[in-house]
Amino acid sequence: MSETPRPSRPYSRRGALRLGGRVLTGATLAGLAGTGAVRSVAPSASTRGGLLDRPLRIGYLPITDASALLVAYERGLLADAGVDAERPVLFRSWDSLAQALTTGQVDVVHMLMPMALQLRIAKKAPIKVVAWGHTNGSALTVAPRITDVAQLAGARVAIPFWWSVHNVLLQRMLDAAGLKAVTGTASAAAGTVELLVMSPADMVPALRAGSIAGFVVADPFSALAEASGAGHVLRFLGDVWKDHACCAVTVREDLATAHPEAATALVASVLRAQQWLSAHRTGGARELGPTGYLPQPVKAIDKVFNRTAAAYRDVLRHPAWQGQRLGFSAFPAASYTASLVELMGRTTVDGDTSFLSGLTGAAAHRELVDDRFVTRALSAAGIPLVRNRKELIEP
Repeated sequence: MSETPRPSRPYSRRGALRLGGRVLTGATLAGLAGTGAVRSVAPSASTRGGLLDRPLRIGYLPITDASALLVAYERGLLADAGVDAERPVLFRSWDSLAQALTTGQVDVVHMLMPMALQLRIAKKAPIKVVAWGHTNGSALTVAPRITDVAQLAGARVAIPFWWSVHNVLLQRMLDAAGLKAVTGTASAAAGTVELLVMSPADMVPALRAGSIAGFVVADPFSALAEASGAGHVLRFLGDVWKDHACCAVTVREDLATAHPEAATALVASVLRAQQWLSAHRTGGARELGPTGYLPQPVKAIDKVFNRTAAAYRDVLRHPAWQGQRLGFSAFPAASYTASLVELMGRTTVDGDTSFLSGLTGAAAHRELVDDRFVTRALSAAGIPLVRNRKELIEP
């Protein structure tokens, strides 16, 4: 693994909880949405001593999209569920995170949904999406002088990865403004916008230096740009596609097939973390910043959880969507995957797109998503399933 893992975290935070005799099965991880309450029952004999024969290994990028997965570990929810886990390992790029998952160096990550789909369909990677980790939480951030998407004509805009919702929705916004996305050019011609992949950590400095006119990426980088005066939010992606899932909880396929109880417990723990974060928005940043998971200032992280529609009334076109703040939803809707596949087919990337030819949304969803575990977790928590929702996309 390219990154050095941090030492495993002791369970002292939860009163030196020891696995064995005190764990919960995934079927008993409960509580009403947002309450954090848990209905406990005695563990079965098969779960005593932990659900895996080794600690679960978690990988993540330092963005707020990883919040639920990180909180599931940090607050001891995985341990409560009978899953011993090592402290999550930070990766600096999507490529390195994907390589670690596909080669078995880690068991679970939060991964860009289009990236997961491309890896599964085109590369036959042994991975499965088992839940959504969040909704919304990304923004198109631009230089102070820019007040309209049309003003990006002839400019450069940074994206985190070609196969990302960020690239997909940026190009829908460009299309709506009469602009064409291009790649690999020295300078964009009139009526075009040059896209380039850039590490999120480099985006704010590049915007401040004027080497790019904007960037679209997960938070808290838009909040960092706002705080430093380097730029401002032009559109929140949650205001373009209502409650979209940028990243999903993605596991090694063998975890899902060989250890279904552990997979259920993992997903239920993430669901509980989402409930806690939804009910404790002012506490989310404190869980993630001081513990060293996210290196950004706590104030910037906190802003991602607590932005209000009123504060962005000049930015939001759909204030009722609450697209300006990070949201949480666990069930991976088939309607979302279908819309994503259709949009990916219309998106310019620097890479092979042949895997999308003839691919239907239904086939992609069946191949990529395993919703057995989140279905059980939601049922145990008393949360209704919404298998097919209306996808609202208005760039």
